[in-house]
Amino acid sequence: MSSSVAASSYAAVLRTPYACRTFGAALLGRLSYGMVSLSLILAVEEATASYAVAGGVMAVFGLTSVFLSPARAGLVDRYGPRRVVPPMAAVYAVLLTGLALATAWSGASPVLLGVLAGAAGASAPPLGPVMRRLWSALVPDRGLLQRAYSLDGVAEELLFVTGPLLVGVLVKVAAPWVGLAVSAALVWAGALMLAASPAARSLGYRGKAAAASAAPSGNVPPGVTPGRQGGTPGLGQAIAVTAGLGTSLGALDLLVIAFADERHASHVVPWVLAALSAGSAVGGLVYGFVQWRASSRFRLSSLALALGLVLAVTGLSPHPFVLIAWVALGGLFVAPAITTAYLIADECAGPGARTTAGAWVNTAFNAGSTGGTAAAGLLVGRTPLAVCFAVAAAPVVLSAATALDLSRRSVPDVTESFDAARAAGKGPVADG
Repeated sequence: MSSSVAASSYAAVLRTPYACRTFGAALLGRLSYGMVSLSLILAVEEATASYAVAGGVMAVFGLTSVFLSPARAGLVDRYGPRRVVPPMAAVYAVLLTGLALATAWSGASPVLLGVLAGAAGASAPPLGPVMRRLWSALVPDRGLLQRAYSLDGVAEELLFVTGPLLVGVLVKVAAPWVGLAVSAALVWAGALMLAASPAARSLGYRGKAAAASAAPSGNVPPGVTPGRQGGTPGLGQAIAVTAGLGTSLGALDLLVIAFADERHASHVVPWVLAALSAGSAVGGLVYGFVQWRASSRFRLSSLALALGLVLAVTGLSPHPFVLIAWVALGGLFVAPAITTAYLIADECAGPGARTTAGAWVNTAFNAGSTGGTAAAGLLVGRTPLAVCFAVAAAPVVLSAATALDLSRRSVPDVTESFDAARAAGKGPVADG
């Protein structure tokens, strides 16, 4: 790695041509996702006077949003962000506006709300995966791309902290349905600005050529498929570990509440969750600065294993303040692990499938989080909390251990193979 890259900083990422404009547009749109969940629950509960209906509507929205994310990302890969993101965002914004209007009056039909929520979730534009794909195009250097992904992950973490706070302000000065309307406006504006950026313009229509562009070429080291990291195990590892990570963190959310209730200290719950976010942000920033010698797959397994062990010990906390400290420590590994998973997905995917690969990682985390929360709900009250924490840590530990074994038996890391090819004088590797 050159000395100029070694000396670079997060400022160097933002100084990349069109980076600030593109990243700012993506963050504006993604702020909508930080607000929409709480806004939807509050608006539906106020309109129907039923938490059951609110939870059901939110579940429909979440299921269609999460599990159809790879399909929506596939459309972006095939037709380009400029053709797909604006119309998708328009449909999503219209449906959110419809939900806002439907919940503005009491007595709204639960069936209508469920249909609108399901359709809105199905059309949510994949702004996160699209931005990570654009980072890959804006920052071709792999070392600097790690820093860009770290910055992106930390910013997203902060958005999901800021979003609910903004909803709280809106609820005090207006009604919950206003949060849905604001979410619609944010995603529409952000998507239009993102699609209009020169970076998005460079990723145009690919169609069937996307598959052809991933075919082996003479610039690729022998035995390595372009855009792949040791074959499918690389991407499979990223998805498996991220799913385990989401499962453990989803369970943690509920276990923290149970821990606080058991000690009559419900006031500490926001501080615990804030400590997790703060630890994740700090860990992500530090991680981006380090130039790692270990392969990305080994790093992912190590980070996930460290997080799992910390979560297992967290259940032994004798006091809420100790719990906060352990959760903050665990948070240090969250953003780095997710960042590494996205890097692996980008390395594994061909040029015409990078948005989709990133979306699969995102889907795995969100699906795991939902499943983890549900599983924890079955354990709490039936099993001692310390055991619940240990069980919650098991998915991420097992996925990390399995993936670590796979990475040891598979071929070398793709970036190492690429570097070896350059050293041997085989020419540059196309980044796509």
